[in-house]
Amino acid sequence: MASIPAGKVRLRDARSDSVREVNLRPIHLSETPVTQAQWADADGAELVEASAQDVPAHPVTWFEAVRWCNKLSQDHGLDLAYQIAGREITWNVGAGGYRLPTEAEWEFACRAGTTAPTYAPLSKIAWTSGDGVNGPQAARLKEPNGFGLFDMIGNIWEWCWDFADTARYGDYRSLRGGGWDDKSWSCRASVRRGSAPDAVLEDVGFRVARGAVGERGETAAQGWSATADRRRADIRGPLPLGWTPLRSLLRG
Repeated sequence: MASIPAGKVRLRDARSDSVREVNLRPIHLSETPVTQAQWADADGAELVEASAQDVPAHPVTWFEAVRWCNKLSQDHGLDLAYQIAGREITWNVGAGGYRLPTEAEWEFACRAGTTAPTYAPLSKIAWTSGDGVNGPQAARLKEPNGFGLFDMIGNIWEWCWDFADTARYGDYRSLRGGGWDDKSWSCRASVRRGSAPDAVLEDVGFRVARGAVGERGETAAQGWSATADRRRADIRGPLPLGWTPLRSLLRG
């Protein structure tokens, strides 16, 4: 785990054409996406072949990532970050256990003090379609960013805690970073994508954060707010074609 300092990050919402600045507390973030070997170790699965042990675990659904985080916390004697009741997941922001980063935490950690679309030339830091590979590559083969994090851009997309857009995409969760088969325009610090939390996608994995960022019972932290999720999902009047607001799950 790498130490990520406190700081600020500006996040842009393309749909609303708005920008917000988020103040962040320090956290720890895994230096690489969770690897096949790490996944097998905490999940109790059979160990993968030696040649694949350092490859990021994939495909991983958002629900699987959340459950894996709780299992790892349990194994290490840490407070569980998540309360799981079927498809409803609650984050205890006061817990010190393992969890998914918020989008604000992820982007701040990815940029590592830089402001350009990527923290270095893509060929040096990221596996993309320009490399001509046919799947995720072992972690740490390319250069890290200024915080000592590898593969933040390229190789696999990484799940974050946040909903992608509760007004338009229902319970879809956010993905960041770009994948091994994506073009350069899709592999940037600010690019985001969303998918269903139970979707099985070959180019998707995750990395873990650790650290309490609020008090138990609070429903906002590190750029995320349950109130904002509910407000965004509360669309009145006729819906644009294809929109599926997440109303029922966020009424509490």
